[in-house]
Amino acid sequence: MNIRSVAQLAGVSISTVSRVINSPESVSEELRERVRKAIEQLGYRPNQIARSLRTGSTKVVGFIIPDITNPAFLLMVKGAEDYLKRKGYMFIVCGTDHNIEEETKLLKTLLSQSVEGIIVTCSGGRNSSFAKVIQNSGVKMVFMDRRYEDIDLPYVGVDNTAGVEKITDFLVKTGHRSFAYLSGERNTSSAKERLRGFMKSMKKHGVEDYQVLYGRFTFESGYELTKKLKKIPDAVVGGNDLVALGAIEALNEMGYHVPDDVSVVGFDDMFYSKYSKPALTTVRQPIYEMGYMAGKVLWQLLSGKNIKKRVTILQTDIVVRETVKERNAPNRGFTEKVEVVL
Repeated sequence: MNIRSVAQLAGVSISTVSRVINSPESVSEELRERVRKAIEQLGYRPNQIARSLRTGSTKVVGFIIPDITNPAFLLMVKGAEDYLKRKGYMFIVCGTDHNIEEETKLLKTLLSQSVEGIIVTCSGGRNSSFAKVIQNSGVKMVFMDRRYEDIDLPYVGVDNTAGVEKITDFLVKTGHRSFAYLSGERNTSSAKERLRGFMKSMKKHGVEDYQVLYGRFTFESGYELTKKLKKIPDAVVGGNDLVALGAIEALNEMGYHVPDDVSVVGFDDMFYSKYSKPALTTVRQPIYEMGYMAGKVLWQLLSGKNIKKRVTILQTDIVVRETVKERNAPNRGFTEKVEVVL
């Protein structure tokens, strides 16, 4: 089967079939459906190598993310994929396991596959070899969620600092007087921004009774860091939801009840957070929308369009559930099974 067979069965021109395959957004939905049905009926598979030689375009985009087991990163990829798929792109997703050497290795691998663009969520705070490869590649690239601050590339993220500052302010206002902040990787941009928000709140309210521990953005890290606390505070602020849930598990094992003894909050608002027992109070960030916007920015670069905003920052909300209790009002508070968005 070839493209001519598809065109004949669908009753369209060969150029229409080509547009459906390469630029589906340029063809009406009715024609796209006819061509798709013909392709499916005939079992036609475009020869990607031949097409790239003919058009100079592979229509392939790469993703580099720190952890392919973290649902937040996968939801970002889903957002970018949903945008770029409509533009006819295919995808290669690579996980670095938070290893900057692996990050550079995967970048080189994607470039060897002639990807047209790459969306990157960084693994660390600085990577000189990664920067050197980018400078010599000429590939279109966008940072998503995390960035290397010394590399000037378009970036799509959220206001991490304001998000953590708001939820820590909320804890102070509900009577909490001692705190522990469980951070992700020390030098990662998002971790630094979130810690900055926590420290701004501590300084603003004159709180001096706090601890800061560094780990990873994982359930296991939240669990292990909680076991290392010098003392159990009124409230634990997790660098993300996985860290917060790991902290709750450790506190339970240590004989503390959340939220009666200790309040715990996170950051992300992943789907599982509202179903945890107790349901997690957290900072909601627009994860899918972040990925969708990163996909849009990358497509604009690939299309030769001018990028009006090289840095796009999305806003966050506080979602109050069951893991926070007012310390100065033990008989009332935010422990009812009602979700409140502040």
